[in-house]
Amino acid sequence: MPEAKVITLKINGQEESLHLPAHRTLLEALRESGHVDVKHGCGKGDCGACAVLIDGVAIDSCLALAWMCEGAEITTVSGLGNAENPHPLQTAFKELGAAQCGFCTPGMIIAAKGFLDENPDPSDAEIRLSLSGNLCRCTGYVKIVEAVGHAAKALREEGGEK
Repeated sequence: MPEAKVITLKINGQEESLHLPAHRTLLEALRESGHVDVKHGCGKGDCGACAVLIDGVAIDSCLALAWMCEGAEITTVSGLGNAENPHPLQTAFKELGAAQCGFCTPGMIIAAKGFLDENPDPSDAEIRLSLSGNLCRCTGYVKIVEAVGHAAKALREEGGEK
């Protein structure tokens, strides 16, 4: 097996040097370095719980090797906002009750963010399609779709991307 090496990842605007073996997935690297807002679901790209933004594009971090992301901007749900200054998607999920157990919520919000950056005025059908790679075992997705639509409207009214 190849030796471990030090790589530098830019996560939520902060550079982090990590000593990792070549086979370590981005999901594993993120969680091992304390980014537990990225959830480990299926480990094979089926559920979307581990979604992060890589240079603005939502990907399942279980499918990427950490070293392949060196030099990229990695954003987890914590990088979008916090309790004092939440992203409109985070606010909408909270206000509209779009989270039940909350396990899928970070991946849903990340997928929605990547989608809304490309399509700021989506239909409900487009929202459903954009989230089709994210599984939720608790809801019927109705509140999630409503929250993404609500956030899209809020973002448009704010005048753009946040």
